[in-house]
Amino acid sequence: MASNVNPTVRRRRLGQELRRLREQKGMTAEAVAERLLVSQSKISRLENGRRSISQRDVRDLCGVYEVEDHRIVDSLMNMAKESRQQGWWHAFGDIPYSVYIGLETDATSVRNYESLLVPGLLQTREYAEAVLAGMEPEATAADNAKRVGVRMKRQERISDPASPLRFWAVVDESALRRVVGDRRIMREQLEHLVELSHQPHVTVQVLPYAVGAHPGMVGTFSLLEFSDTADSSVVYLEGATSDLYLEKHTEVQHYSVMYEHLRAQALNPDHTRRFMADVAKEYAR
Repeated sequence: MASNVNPTVRRRRLGQELRRLREQKGMTAEAVAERLLVSQSKISRLENGRRSISQRDVRDLCGVYEVEDHRIVDSLMNMAKESRQQGWWHAFGDIPYSVYIGLETDATSVRNYESLLVPGLLQTREYAEAVLAGMEPEATAADNAKRVGVRMKRQERISDPASPLRFWAVVDESALRRVVGDRRIMREQLEHLVELSHQPHVTVQVLPYAVGAHPGMVGTFSLLEFSDTADSSVVYLEGATSDLYLEKHTEVQHYSVMYEHLRAQALNPDHTRRFMADVAKEYAR
């Protein structure tokens, strides 16, 4: 499903290169913004890859940083052009978490912790429909149908024969016990989880109530990793109105350690499958 040119990743790499040039020049983002008569927040958004960057922006920044090598300027200009192309998700219209989708599309592995829901990449269509209807009660049926379509399209990474996504999910028992939709939907969802967990690149672990307090109680999160060494790992924190992306090494390391604790406290994959199968049988009754 991943294309040769991922606009989200291109923006991210371009932003990293522009930040490197600024720091090499010994300038602050505030000083650059003052030179270009723009806001400091614009410079920050360009550097963190959260904002589309034009070739004019690249040209102006290269001028401020006194980049004289035309090959570097041309390369950055080409990256800016590619970053403005549309990814597959744009065909669905305005998607609130499109930045995350772009990163997920290019990631080689994702480690996900969910406290209340089955992870989106492992949801059945009916479960996804029921989740979105409950979480977005004011959304139109058309909007929710679009989001379900995006979710189903994202799941193609799991079954991609050429480069399947390495997906590791730690799921709180709450997600299995909360009846989303109805008991039939929950039974089929859990059976689907058991089936997916047999795939070599998918690992599912349940964190049972009996564990008590644990690091994941601060909230759900995902850790995304990439094959290209130029792309640093990212921690994704989903919010109701805005999302947060953490890329500093210390922040990523902190969440990586948290995840290792969650994995250690959760049931192992074999016990998890038996646990989910037993809960599915409860729903069947």
